[in-house]
Amino acid sequence: MGTVHPAAVRERVVLLDDAGAPIGTADKSEVHHADTPLHLAFSCHVVDGAGRVLVTRRALTKRAWPGVWTNAFCGHPAPDEQLPDAVARRAQDELGISVAGVTVALPDFRYHAVDDSGVVENEVCPVFVATTADEPAPNPDEVMAHRWVDVEDLATALASTPWAFSPWLVLQAQQLPLLVEATPAQVAR
Repeated sequence: MGTVHPAAVRERVVLLDDAGAPIGTADKSEVHHADTPLHLAFSCHVVDGAGRVLVTRRALTKRAWPGVWTNAFCGHPAPDEQLPDAVARRAQDELGISVAGVTVALPDFRYHAVDDSGVVENEVCPVFVATTADEPAPNPDEVMAHRWVDVEDLATALASTPWAFSPWLVLQAQQLPLLVEATPAQVAR
């Protein structure tokens, strides 16, 4: 369907039934709370030319998991927005980067998690991997820090200190070939 105007994108998320079919939309600002309805999202892991993966630390002003380290970025497609378009839009909005080679790695990823404040994430969240040649210039409302890290180092950190990362990153790492293949044999899951 093409790119949707950014102002419209930020306002609505796609609500889903238990089977993952769209059943309506809701204002994004009203979706994440203690009884978050199932909705569509996406997650993206970004790799640079040296094979390093980008991790970001969520801004302290984020409603859920503030200050937590996570994958490069996440977001919600607008109604009628194609997921690859949403990924490209969010990469630019959140990190000021262009992405290439956007590939779905975990098309059926779904999770439910509750942060310490009681905010629930309840998402069908396809996981993408992309590349960039750009150096991030993060939006401070979204990201307070970022690092390029060796894939093996990230896999080891996720396995040994999962509490230091977003729950979706920890769960994705157990399935994402990029990280599963990098996990040292001596690190137990």
